[in-house]
Amino acid sequence: MATQTKPILHGYFRSSCSWRVRIGKSCVEYDQLPVNLIKDGGQQLTEEYKALNPMQQVPTVEIDGITLSQSLAVIQYIDETRPGPRLLPADPKARAQVRMISDLIASGIQPLQNLYVIQKIGAEKMQWSQHFIDRGFQALEPILKQTAGKYCVGDEISMADICLVPQVYNAERFKVDVGKYPTIKQLNEALLEIEAFQVSHPSRQPDTPDDLRA
Repeated sequence: MATQTKPILHGYFRSSCSWRVRIGKSCVEYDQLPVNLIKDGGQQLTEEYKALNPMQQVPTVEIDGITLSQSLAVIQYIDETRPGPRLLPADPKARAQVRMISDLIASGIQPLQNLYVIQKIGAEKMQWSQHFIDRGFQALEPILKQTAGKYCVGDEISMADICLVPQVYNAERFKVDVGKYPTIKQLNEALLEIEAFQVSHPSRQPDTPDDLRA
C-alpha cells in the first residue's frame, strides 16, 4: 500500500498528539511541516489549514493519497500498512488493554489540557490542568499495575506506551508530582531510554525554539 511519496506530518513540536504520531512513524521516512499553534493567533486557524483538517488541530498526516487526523487513527493506519514491530498485540485481551489505556489517555486526560481548552480557562489553567491530570493518573496507575511488564502492556512496546510518554511530559510541564504514581514514573523512564522516544521528543524537532532545544 505504501507509495513512493513520503508522508507529510503537519504538527507542532510540543503537541502531545503530534508526538504520538512521531513515535509511531519512527520506522517510516516522512517530512514535517510545522504548524505553529501560537504564532499569528494560531496557524491551525487559517482557512488553508481548515481545508486540510476541519477540526483545526494537529496532527494531520498526508499519506498514501489520503489525509488523516486524530493521532490514534494515524498510528493504527501506520501499524496496519507498514512493516515493523506491531503496536497492537495479536492477542485480543492484550489488544483490548492497549486500546483501553490509549483511549483513557487520549480521550480522558489529554483533551482537558489541550491548548484551546486552557486558553478558555485563563488564569486558572495550571490548577485546572493539574486537577485533571491527577484525576486521570489516579485511574491509570492501578490499571498499569495490572497490565505492565517492561512496558504498559506486557513486554512489547505498544500504542499505549506511545500515548503514555507525551502525557507524562504534559504532567511535568504542569508541575504534577509524577512521583505519586510509581508505575507511571517507572514506565516513562524506561521508555525514554528508547531511541524512537528520544528522537521524536519535543526538544529535538525542526520547530523547537532554541531555548527549549536539547
